[in-house]
Amino acid sequence: MASTTTDYKFMGWVAKDKESFGNLVWEEYEPKPFTDDDVDIKITHCGICGSDLHTIRSGWGPTLYPAVVGHEIVGTVVKAGTNVKNVSVGDRVGVGAQSDSCHDCSSCKAGQESYCDNGFFGTYNALYKDNSKSYGGYADYARLPAAFAFKIPDAIPSEVAAPLLCGGVTVFSPLKQLNAGPGKRIGIIGIGGLGHLGLLFAKAMGAEPVAISHSSRKKEDADKLGAVQFISTKDDKDFAKTYRRTLDGIVCTANNADMPLYDYMELLKPGGQIILVGLPEEPFPALNIFPLVHNNTSIKGSLIGGSADIKEMLDVAAKANVKTWVETRSMEDANQAVIDMEDGKARYRYVLVNEKHANKL
Repeated sequence: MASTTTDYKFMGWVAKDKESFGNLVWEEYEPKPFTDDDVDIKITHCGICGSDLHTIRSGWGPTLYPAVVGHEIVGTVVKAGTNVKNVSVGDRVGVGAQSDSCHDCSSCKAGQESYCDNGFFGTYNALYKDNSKSYGGYADYARLPAAFAFKIPDAIPSEVAAPLLCGGVTVFSPLKQLNAGPGKRIGIIGIGGLGHLGLLFAKAMGAEPVAISHSSRKKEDADKLGAVQFISTKDDKDFAKTYRRTLDGIVCTANNADMPLYDYMELLKPGGQIILVGLPEEPFPALNIFPLVHNNTSIKGSLIGGSADIKEMLDVAAKANVKTWVETRSMEDANQAVIDMEDGKARYRYVLVNEKHANKL
């Protein structure tokens, strides 16, 4: 068994209860016991994801407090168990929203661990088999199974890479499912943290991205992100008729349950799919099946992506020079950054920088 001794402490921004939004406490916590399959990562960067906000306030259900959120982690491996083969001490690696799986089911063996038969295991707010807790990246160090640590290509700066590890693969995976590529016109609903990445990756994959937003306020940004068309659902009340059957597929990043879903479905060509990746805290309204039947369309969901998707996504990002639109914030400023994220001030992702580690590289 690997030694658990370290000369560093696991310090992070800890949420104590659902009132911790903007009131996280910087303190020491106890990570999982180190095993021969684990790595310790000295964190230099961590993206702020919408999932973090939901978890801090128990928006998706009761959180396992105390919790340290953050699952867009980039840093350097400082310790590796004897069984670890995929990364080495000194490697720059990234960790996304998942940090463990059974490794034995058909999904895991196919590199689609996010659909593991034994359930999805989060990088934070989950319990390992030994009943120890997983903790995220608003911290100095992270400890987790090495199978979910991925080498970052040299071409991708750390602050750009961080949001790719959750946000990037969350849109890359459904774009793959839609066969996004030359000759395909793909709609991206919601031009924000996820949506702007959807436009970037749709373009990188050779498709024609179409931005769909509730107003024209983000049209200029959408154009810069590669959109070939911009649909404003607020300014064109008849957008469903205006652009009827013009899209081969849609990735919906919006996380509001009251979206005009049936109007969006009108935009699809027969046989098209709308794939939902936004997760509202409120339940969706009852579904009317007739629009699906009449146009041979379907609605499905997609949960991040497995190891195969993450590796392919990073490769595409490096080769196509995909540049996440990020604003860096100090790790010390995590509480205000979370508040600003909630207020929609990010354009389009915040990345926490752990200066005491990043400045030593």
